Amino acid sequence: MFTKTMKQIITAKLKLQTTPEQFKALRQTQLAYRDALNHVSRFAFEHGKTSNHEKLHKGNYRDIRAFFGLPSEMTANVIRQVEVTYKGLWTKLRKNIEHRRAKITKKRFRGLDRPPRYVSPTVTYNYKYDYSFKPEQQVSIRTLQGRIVIPFEGYGPHVALIQHGATIKAGRLWYDKQRKRFNLLVCLEREIADATPEEQQAFLGVDVGQRYLAVTAAVTEESQFFSGKTARARADHYARLKKRLQRKGTRAAKRRLVDMSGRERRLKLNTNHVIAKRIVDRHPHTLIGLEDLTGIRERTRRRKHRRKVDKVQPMSPKAARANRHASNWAFAELQNIIAYKAALSNSMAVKVDADFTSQACPMCGYKDKKNRPQKGLLFLCQNKQCLYKQRTGRPYTLHADLVGARNIAMRTRCVWQDWAQSGQLSVAPGSLDGPDLSGGETKAARLARLARYADLRWSPGRNLR
Repeated sequence: MFTKTMKQIITAKLKLQTTPEQFKALRQTQLAYRDALNHVSRFAFEHGKTSNHEKLHKGNYRDIRAFFGLPSEMTANVIRQVEVTYKGLWTKLRKNIEHRRAKITKKRFRGLDRPPRYVSPTVTYNYKYDYSFKPEQQVSIRTLQGRIVIPFEGYGPHVALIQHGATIKAGRLWYDKQRKRFNLLVCLEREIADATPEEQQAFLGVDVGQRYLAVTAAVTEESQFFSGKTARARADHYARLKKRLQRKGTRAAKRRLVDMSGRERRLKLNTNHVIAKRIVDRHPHTLIGLEDLTGIRERTRRRKHRRKVDKVQPMSPKAARANRHASNWAFAELQNIIAYKAALSNSMAVKVDADFTSQACPMCGYKDKKNRPQKGLLFLCQNKQCLYKQRTGRPYTLHADLVGARNIAMRTRCVWQDWAQSGQLSVAPGSLDGPDLSGGETKAARLARLARYADLRWSPGRNLR
């Protein structure tokens, strides 16, 4: 059984209204913090690329305090940040070795070939040690010259949570280079009541893809399509521009690359936020089903070369572009954003199995690769005994992504039925970062659930029955 409340962390963005003297003090602190990070990174690399906290602390604490003038808490944050960076790199290296042995990839991980270099001057602050809030929307922030009190502006609900109702955690001082303004990003932890089956009055399936970034289907036959044409064209533009500048290699080209760095990442993040907000706002008090796409890149096959008259040639630009689209778009990020926004609107997101969602007929349950002719966007049921064909005399035909969303919606209804009967979810709610779909279920239980999906039938206009 789940507890009555659950914790959720959100980030509040506060715009600091600094004077020229305060601006200079914050900038000096940022640059000193970044230089300290690079100093510790070089030390870790020279001492066996270590991520051992005790070794990094003993070898760098006094030097950071003496050379860079950072306070004790900020010094500890520098050491912890480098420690986490090296632990992450070692994890990626071990995974890369496993993938190379399994012949999933031929590329060797190069992240530990040289010491990681920190470019962003973002500073991590601890609440009540390095920063604290004052009356009249002011915040006290520690710098190299001491504490300074700065007024701030922010989103109204976030400011209300800071004043009362939320637990304040660590913050980050981030410099907006384009607007030449400092922002304080504050982590807020709030408790929200656990969802119950009675509160979820509808079901929704969300199918993610490349041509359509998201397709939703409710059991009431309401659907939405979110095209990725504009965002994908923009991402292609950034990819072409980046390739051209890298080939040029001049100092001006490198400056241009620095200017546009992160632009594509922010484009995708903004697109995912817009899609998630439109989905959640339109479907309050809804159990939202999302596909479990863990390991999708390893499970799917992508063309790496082409053959022509018994000769292996490089793949076409079209195939290369398709591979880039499949690899670069952040589907997991979209699902995580939907999950946390759903919790704020009294909805709930759960993961369901993604097996055959776009190949199984929602009317008769028949699944076959031939249901997707030429792997296109048209779904055409090949079952001669299909209930729809017996009733109308023609095969069931629909957009393939909408078929996938409808199958996800029906599987979400199964989750709700089990939840209402047993009092506990058969899949993990809340955070969608974990690799396990159901919190440690047996293989037999998962096969039984997959077998049950074959008996599902699309019944429009029905919600909780």
